[in-house]
Amino acid sequence: MTKRRELRTICSIVLTIAALASIGVFAESCNTVQPPNRQVSDLQITTQVKSKLASDVRASSLANVDVNTTNGVVTLSGQVENADVKRSAETVTASVPGVVKVNNNLQVDSSAASK
Repeated sequence: MTKRRELRTICSIVLTIAALASIGVFAESCNTVQPPNRQVSDLQITTQVKSKLASDVRASSLANVDVNTTNGVVTLSGQVENADVKRSAETVTASVPGVVKVNNNLQVDSSAASK
């Protein structure tokens, strides 16, 4: 009977530690320094980035560009015609309110660059 009680106690302790660790992970991922009225949703950021890219960078250069936002981190992916468009897209994206970081995964289309 003592072994069974020890096993239950150990299981309870392990489950409690796992629950506390899970709560800590979720609480940390929800941490923000901005008040709620200043937080901008990822969908709003994506929409603003696409709009600003369309107005500030040639639209024909953005036909193959995808914009994804997670927790304010914007990832640009796809192909652009040259390095200038790639740099410009990153600069324009970084200027949008709410953008925390830009991951510029745009690839320069070598066939377009040689034309």
